[in-house]
Amino acid sequence: MPETVEGPCYGTPGYRVRGKLFARLREDGETFVVSVDRDTRDALLEANPKAFFLTDHYRPYDWMLVRLAAVSPDELEDMLRLAWSRKAPKRLRAEVGG
Repeated sequence: MPETVEGPCYGTPGYRVRGKLFARLREDGETFVVSVDRDTRDALLEANPKAFFLTDHYRPYDWMLVRLAAVSPDELEDMLRLAWSRKAPKRLRAEVGG
């Protein structure tokens, strides 16, 4: 995704667009944390609780946990693109047609 930079985040790889974190790998190495709006999060949690979940820590925030082993590569790509789009500046999204 354009202008995505990988760097450390709580000791694991984090992914930022123009300095804004949109996803990171959790310490267990098996779970991604992704930025998501609450409506989408609620729908995904209900549709596929084996893949998508929350902990009490993330519940009040616009983030969701994704079990890597329970999602397809296409689903993960969609989640990461959505998360990128939430954090990327409007001008950058417009430049790339998003």
